[in-house]
Amino acid sequence: MLLLENGYLIDPASCTEGYRDILIDGDRIARIMPRGTMRSEVTKCAGGAETAGNAKIIDLNGQYVVPGLVDVHVHFRDPGFTYKEDIYTGARAAARGGFTSVVLMANTKPAVDNTETLRYVIDKGAETGIHVYTCAGVTKGLGGRELTDMETLSAQGAVGFTDDGIPLTDEKLLREALRRAAACHRPISLHEEDPALIVNNGVHAGRAAAYFGIGGSPREAEISMVERDLRIAVEEEADLSIQHISTREAVELVRRAKKKSAHIFAEATPHHFTLTEEAVIEHGTLAKMNPPLREEADRLAIIEGLKDGTIDMIATDHAPHSAEEKAKPLTEAPSGIIGLETSLSLGIRELVGKGYLTMAELIGKMSLAPAKLYHLDAGYLAEGGPADLAVFDPHGEWVADGFASKASNSPFVGDTMPGVVSYTICGGRVVYDGTGS
Repeated sequence: MLLLENGYLIDPASCTEGYRDILIDGDRIARIMPRGTMRSEVTKCAGGAETAGNAKIIDLNGQYVVPGLVDVHVHFRDPGFTYKEDIYTGARAAARGGFTSVVLMANTKPAVDNTETLRYVIDKGAETGIHVYTCAGVTKGLGGRELTDMETLSAQGAVGFTDDGIPLTDEKLLREALRRAAACHRPISLHEEDPALIVNNGVHAGRAAAYFGIGGSPREAEISMVERDLRIAVEEEADLSIQHISTREAVELVRRAKKKSAHIFAEATPHHFTLTEEAVIEHGTLAKMNPPLREEADRLAIIEGLKDGTIDMIATDHAPHSAEEKAKPLTEAPSGIIGLETSLSLGIRELVGKGYLTMAELIGKMSLAPAKLYHLDAGYLAEGGPADLAVFDPHGEWVADGFASKASNSPFVGDTMPGVVSYTICGGRVVYDGTGS
């Protein structure tokens, strides 16, 4: 057993906040008690370690205790691209960032479009200490032409479907995919960029593209796809998530669609609510991503969408690449940045610290809301519930460097960040200890 004493609990599911002691027995939370109520049961062991019965005690000294964070948009590059990341190193990065559950994307090599690859990912993920889930592809080989066996993949453990990184341009195919996914009670998550409108991806077709003398990716590439796909999802009454939203127009389209249907969801990345295209001019390929960083008005619209509930969740789109790949010229380097280890800190700095969200609202968007979309038993703290927790000091600071990920492709390297994760506990076990004890 494990007793966490003197922590400030935030549970977004019950809207509970306050100082609590939490007793963990096995992989479940046994009791949640007012602070200090277990003190009479504490005894001293011969070695000086404190116990309550046979429970090990950790005094949290007022640090925040929240549900283990849930990231439903990550790339661990395994199988096929393990020089960038693998399931083990990705899971370590997740744990360091306070995440106890992650949902992997299907764009591996081979793609997760068959049961053999699906089982490889799930089985390897089970060895990591955190909960590693995965989506399967919507289409075979992520080719956009033929649907996968969604029913079998769902039965074998796929928690959702996505061709992330590749938009579904065939409207008829998408409609059929939404119907079949709905029958499996699984969401479809879509990467919304019309390739026909993009000259050079990863850079906004605005000031940044002009600075580098390239075509870039116009906002219309996202807007047109979002508008079409929301219409279809509303008609089919199927769960649809708009991934890594980047334009103010797309935020408004989601806002309107949500008034028509409870099946519409959207996610935002920390980099899209923190940075603009100016970061590409400053950091080059380290700020190149799909969809690209856009204008200040877009960044503020994303924040407003997070505030009013239009955007349900924060997801990192953790996308590791090697230093050699990111050292290539801008038009040749791959898009994407890592994000698991900086996500909580950026949320604290950019959203809570600037008054846009409360800490409870931030934690809800990083735990409960994503867990609900993918039907995961996560994102809440309750007696009898999963013993998946993150403990962090919101006032502590750390420098973004020395990542647990294999990769370091991030424009935030070197930044001093608020919010130091002390412990990540998954299934009742400490899977990350940042205290050095």
